[in-house]
Amino acid sequence: MHLNISYYKYLNENQLILRGKNELECLNKQDAEWANDWKVIVEIFDTIDHFESLLKKLDMPFLREIHQKVLTLNLKKYAWSLQNYIIEKYSNEYI
Repeated sequence: MHLNISYYKYLNENQLILRGKNELECLNKQDAEWANDWKVIVEIFDTIDHFESLLKKLDMPFLREIHQKVLTLNLKKYAWSLQNYIIEKYSNEYI
């Protein structure tokens, strides 16, 4: 049986195109996931800032104010660790 070389070349080009489309779809999915995760991280920081502004409106004893500052600092520290996790997670996926 004789295989037409141009037909074989056509099949290979289409396979490459399909493979490229699948990889592009995968990258687009990863980009969408990253964008969603990053949006949540930004919302967390915004929520902490809002919480902090609400606490400042209260008239509290000095010791309570210190506890509130420690609380907000710990929340920010945790949010930063989440941010670093997200950066590392998606950095490793693109390598």
